Amino acid sequence: MANELTEVTTETDTVHPFGGHIDWNESFYFNMYDRDKDICVFMRIGLKPNRWEKNMFCYLIMSDGTTVGTKETGSYDGPDLSVAGLRFRKMIPDKEWLLEYSGIMRKTVGSTVEKQNVELSLRFEAVNEVYNYARSKTEEREIFSLIAAAEHIEQFGRLKGELNLNGQKTILNGLGERDHAWGVADWVAPTIWTWLSCQFSEDFAFNVTKLIVDQQVVDAGFIYNNGENEPLARAEIMTEYAASGGPANLRVWLTNKAGKVYEVQGEVFRTAKLPLASGLERNIPIMFESLTRYKLGDEVGYGIAEYLMRLK
Repeated sequence: MANELTEVTTETDTVHPFGGHIDWNESFYFNMYDRDKDICVFMRIGLKPNRWEKNMFCYLIMSDGTTVGTKETGSYDGPDLSVAGLRFRKMIPDKEWLLEYSGIMRKTVGSTVEKQNVELSLRFEAVNEVYNYARSKTEEREIFSLIAAAEHIEQFGRLKGELNLNGQKTILNGLGERDHAWGVADWVAPTIWTWLSCQFSEDFAFNVTKLIVDQQVVDAGFIYNNGENEPLARAEIMTEYAASGGPANLRVWLTNKAGKVYEVQGEVFRTAKLPLASGLERNIPIMFESLTRYKLGDEVGYGIAEYLMRLK
């Protein structure tokens, strides 16, 4: 697997040769939501070879509102996508992945932390073609190359598999999103980083990233409609915040390059909160990974509203 991943090809789903910057990063992220079982899963593996680090997180947002998960940092031992019990295996380039976790997660109930034995296996099968954020770039969006990793792809798909939580098995089947970014990423520079994904069905979905750095606003993403990825020309997001500092309600206006506007409303109904160590004395970034119900007219979809913020 390691040899396959390090091949230099025109395919985007590969671990790329890393540059000399200390914070060069290669990131693989997946999420999914099973509507029937009301269980959300999100996970990430990040490679930081110049810091000799691999990091991961893997979380479950359960139907009772509790969060079960783990977040770990290990030593960089090569480009294989495996760390602390989490493993991503590419089966078909740009189309299919196998995601596996085996180990101990933590469930926090009040002031009590309970250990949970977790086995998870999910197969990601792409629905749309890979969308490369380069299609969204304009001159001002080149800030992505300096802050949000030089390259960035998105794709949504079906995820099926099995969760074994403390011996109780659950079959999972839902839609979700994946992204893959590589380059230099500065998680402290943005005042707010907003990343939204939503799947209404296998025929209609969207993804958008909106970045606020100082006084500059940058956005990118796509709308998948009628079998095509439509690049976004503009994305406007109005957010109401909860007492926790994370998002509570959203209104989103997505404009494609043909000028068509999609007006979407979002309601956050569960949230996982992940502090991100920055290694700096500035405010530590906090990531809110929020399970969100989206509405477009009479259509209802589900996905993640991810907000990366610096909170005092």
